[in-house]
Amino acid sequence: MTENIAEPSASTVTRLSPAKLNLFLHITGKRADGYHNLQTVFRLLDWGDYLHFSVSDNTVISITDSELSANQLCHQLLVLDGAEAITTSIEDNLIFKAARALLAFAIQSNTLPEQLAKMHIALDKHLPMGAGLGGGSSNAATTMLVLNEIWQLNFTCDELIKISATVGADVPIFIFGQDAIAMGIGEELTAIDLPDQQYLLLTPDAHVNTATLFAHPKLERDITPLSIETIQSQYADYVQTLNAPYHNVFTSVVTSLAPAVEEALCYLQGLEQQALATARMTGSGSAVFLPLDASVATNKKLVVKWIAEAPCKGYVVGSL
Repeated sequence: MTENIAEPSASTVTRLSPAKLNLFLHITGKRADGYHNLQTVFRLLDWGDYLHFSVSDNTVISITDSELSANQLCHQLLVLDGAEAITTSIEDNLIFKAARALLAFAIQSNTLPEQLAKMHIALDKHLPMGAGLGGGSSNAATTMLVLNEIWQLNFTCDELIKISATVGADVPIFIFGQDAIAMGIGEELTAIDLPDQQYLLLTPDAHVNTATLFAHPKLERDITPLSIETIQSQYADYVQTLNAPYHNVFTSVVTSLAPAVEEALCYLQGLEQQALATARMTGSGSAVFLPLDASVATNKKLVVKWIAEAPCKGYVVGSL
């Protein structure tokens, strides 16, 4: 999806928009607002999309019309390249939504600068959509972080997390920028220090609608909540292996609806004894992964063989 992207210039700001893994994922109940409370540990990866930000034609727009909405401003201020195939309308794109949410907060808090640079944002897409790797959410968070700096909005990290939660449940972790225990809808974040890790990641060509998953009658929605202290102290039960009570509540539902995901997961499960780890699904998407013991990760020949024999695209990725 990079063929129409302009070459980054010397003045371009380039940022990795990282993927994430859910080392486990529990739903602890449904909220009054219709969302679900969850518990998970997010792991950020050293692999993802890239976003290139540059001032478009050195244009600076004076904000002279106080009646302009954040949506109107966003149309004036953003040129988005490389995301045409993701949504039919730019207003549905998470990059656009992120910029719009920033501007809306600035308008509401009466902190909108008198001038803003018109931005060209080029997306170099590597993460598959619907994989549960957080690609769109990461793009949104990366956009917020960079525009907050370039536009000199000066919102704090806490403010950006609050704004980002209005864009999507997985966006706050990418604002937070480090491995974390997540609760609520994903916006209540507590940092966790985990050992460095490499993973064999498979991305089958499959997608199951998120609304379908949450409405599925077999989805577990009432997992007993664990304390933050428990999750912090029991990381050995979900980092390399996955021991009860830790699991991903979406696994059985997704594999029943998407044969390609079941095939990929079964393939990784066949490698568990050699990898000294437990294969699992991330998020509610199609990607599956297998943590690699350090002795296995350094055996390049073996890992290359596993990727070559996999039923779908495979990658070796590391923790960020």
